[in-house]
Amino acid sequence: MARPHMPDVVLVVGVAAVVTGNAALTGTGPLGYLLLVASALVLYAHRRAPRTVLVITTACALGYVLLDGPELLAGLPALITIFSVVKSGHNPFALIATAVLEAGMVGAGLLNGQPLVTAVKGAFAIAGWFVASAVMAAVFQQIEQRAAEAERTREEAALRRAGEERLRIARELHDSLTHSISIIKVQAGVAVHLARKRGEEPPPALLAIQEAGSEAMRELRATLEVLRDDADPPTGILDRLPDLVDRACAAGQPTTLKIDGRPRTLPGEVEQAAYRIVQEALTNVTRHAGPASATVLVGYAAHGLVVQVDDDGRGGVSAEPPGVGLTGMRERVAALGGELVTGPRPEGGFSVRADLPVRVS
Repeated sequence: MARPHMPDVVLVVGVAAVVTGNAALTGTGPLGYLLLVASALVLYAHRRAPRTVLVITTACALGYVLLDGPELLAGLPALITIFSVVKSGHNPFALIATAVLEAGMVGAGLLNGQPLVTAVKGAFAIAGWFVASAVMAAVFQQIEQRAAEAERTREEAALRRAGEERLRIARELHDSLTHSISIIKVQAGVAVHLARKRGEEPPPALLAIQEAGSEAMRELRATLEVLRDDADPPTGILDRLPDLVDRACAAGQPTTLKIDGRPRTLPGEVEQAAYRIVQEALTNVTRHAGPASATVLVGYAAHGLVVQVDDDGRGGVSAEPPGVGLTGMRERVAALGGELVTGPRPEGGFSVRADLPVRVS
C-alpha cells in the first residue's frame, strides 16, 4: 500500500483551512462548504493527474462563485493546479480553464448586481494571479529542463572520460606487457625446440611456461578488446578451467577440478570473475603454500555460482608482504554483489570461497 505523500497532505489541509475559514467570514451555505472542501481534497492528486484535478477545481470554483459571488480564495485550489498543469507542459489546457473561470467570475459579478465594467475589472484582477501562477510554473519547468540537461551533459562527459581512460589503460597494457610476454613465449619455444632437436624431452615446467605464455597473450588480447570496445565479457570462459588446471599440474602443482551441479551458461561478468578468482587462487597456492595440492570446486546453484579453491599447504603463511591478489578478488566479488570468504582451513591449508549471484532481469 502506497504511503501518503506528506507535502500534498499538508497542502490539502492548509488549503481546506484557508478556503473554509474565509467562507466562514464571508458567509456561505452547506453547498458552498461542500464545493470548497471537495476542491481542496482533490489537490492531493494534482501531481499525478493535473488536468483532471484542474477540471474538478475549476468546476467547484465556478459553482461557488455563481452561488455566493466572486471570491478569489474560492479559486485557490484551481490556482495551485494551474501551476502543476503548466509545469507538466499542458499550457493550452490551463488557458482554457482560466478563461472559463474568469467568464464565471464576470457572470457571478453580474448576478450580484455589479455593472459590467466593474465585473470585468474584478475578473481581470483575479486573472492576474492565474497568469502569475502560470509564469512561475513555466520558469520552474525551464529550470528543471536545464538541470536535467546539465546532468545529462555531465554524464556524457564522464562516459567520455571513462572511454579515454580505458583507451589509455589499453595502450599501457599493450606497451608494457605484450613485449615481455612475447619474449617469454619465444624464449620458451626456442628452449623446447632445442631440447627436441637434441633428442631430449622438454621439461614439463618448460612446456607449462610455453603454454602459459600463449594463454597470457590470448587473455591480454581479449582484455584489450574489451577495454577498447567497452564490450561485455564473453561467455564460455569457464570452459577453459580444465586447461588452467592442467597448466597448474604441469608446473608441478597437483590440482583437481570438481564440478557440482549442472553446468550452464552464465553472464559473462560472472564467468570472468569466477575464472580470475580460480586463477589467482592457484597462483597464490604456488607462491605461498609451499609443496601442496589444490582442489578447485565449481558449484552451479540456483542463485548463481560458487567457486572454492582449497589447498593443503602452509595455510597462506608467507614471508613476503601481502599482495593485491585477495584485494582484487574482493573487488570482483563485491562488484557482482557476492560474498568472498578466505582464511586458513581447520585441517590445514588455505581456502578461498566466492559466492557469485546471478541477477535475474
